[in-house]
Order: sequence, then C-alpha cells, then structure tokens
Amino acid sequence: MRFMMKVVFPVETGNAAAKAGNLGQTIQKILEELKPESVYFTTLDGGYRGGYIYFNMDDASQIPAIAEPWFLAFNATVDIRPVMLPEDLAKASGSIQSAVDKYS
Repeated sequence: MRFMMKVVFPVETGNAAAKAGNLGQTIQKILEELKPESVYFTTLDGGYRGGYIYFNMDDASQIPAIAEPWFLAFNATVDIRPVMLPEDLAKASGSIQSAVDKYS
C-alpha cells in the first residue's frame, strides 16, 4: 500500500546537522534504507525544513522502522498517511457509490 510521509525538522536540529556537514549524508542513508517511490524536499509552514516522501508499506509493524530514523537523527516530526493514485480512486468508485446510496 502506498503512503505519504511528511517529515519536519526543527530549525535548530537542521542547522546543527548542516553545520556539522552531515545533513545530506544522513538523509541519503535513511532514504537508501526506505527505498521511496519519490521524495520532495521543501520549506514547510513556520519556515521549517522538511519534505514529502512517497513509499510502499505492507504492514503497520513497519512504521517504527520507517519513522524512528527521522526521530532519532533529526528530532523530526513525522506524519504518515495512506494515499491513492488516480487508478486506485477509480477502483473505489463502486464503494463510493455504495456509500452515497446508503448515506445520502
């Protein structure tokens, strides 16, 4: 199943990692283990460093292995949500119609 993870680094932690010269190396190491489908880094609300990472996860028991590296390396805030591609949404049209029929 496909998930989107939002990772937010505290400014102080990000600055310390950048000054120590290991910000990029640490991110690369974590991403090599995760093997994401795609990754986008940006600034986030409040001026924080962060990004969006899209990856597949088969079982909820994988959450600690996915989130802990970010917590431990950067004291990051991590938010993981399931997401769909347009094809997934198309497959769901029957259940959407069923809900409309039952609850409208």
